[in-house]
Amino acid sequence: MSPLIAPLVRVERLDDGRVARIAIDAGRGNVIGSGVVAELSSAFSSLTQDSALRAVLLDHAGADFSFGASVEEHAPAKVASMMRALHGLAADMVSFPVTTIACVRGRCLGGGLELAALCDLVFASREAKFAQPELSLGVFAPIGSLVLPRLIGIQRAAEFILSGRSMEGSEAHAAGLVFALADDPTASARTWIAEHLASKSPSSLRHGVKALRCAWARKFTRELARLESEYLNELMSTHDACEGIQAFLEKRSPQWANR
Repeated sequence: MSPLIAPLVRVERLDDGRVARIAIDAGRGNVIGSGVVAELSSAFSSLTQDSALRAVLLDHAGADFSFGASVEEHAPAKVASMMRALHGLAADMVSFPVTTIACVRGRCLGGGLELAALCDLVFASREAKFAQPELSLGVFAPIGSLVLPRLIGIQRAAEFILSGRSMEGSEAHAAGLVFALADDPTASARTWIAEHLASKSPSSLRHGVKALRCAWARKFTRELARLESEYLNELMSTHDACEGIQAFLEKRSPQWANR
């Protein structure tokens, strides 16, 4: 008999079925590898037809929301399947018919930040740290490049993405990336849902969520496909993109060749 494999993502129902909590539980740093992406996609899919839901919490076990997508899976032989799966998950989240709320403690980096930013609201601790550091590895963040300008403005997004620096919870709140700061983001999000969503019609909330996203969701999906093609067919054919990933894996400084 093969040993049981613990799930990387856990789903639980809260508050008399009005709320679902999807928790990433993938070990230290909650790295978003292909297994996590597959289980997140399955979790969202399993909840799509649940007519009682008012909201879904995208939460996490451990001290950190996520260190980001698996760098190993950015290697040339694996990057296409990894990126298509991650972008498929992003499309599923954008079309998901219920309010989504990210609950962030600790570090929320790279692909982890992208998933949190795709949610309708972000609740975070003051000690949370957000960063989009992909350019330090010689690559760029397709989802973050599309979502962050909408949330925090073009110039602030440019500075944040191009520098790769981290942004603490209070700054992220002031910038508009984080909706609310709380010592316990999950509890705070549940309180907000109880106060503002629980008494509303679930079916009407679904129409409201669809209307809320209609101005940007279709454009997001279209432009994400374009950036995915640029990433896989142009960026990953350059020396520097491959060098940046390899240097990270080998724990050394990259040697850029500007080609």
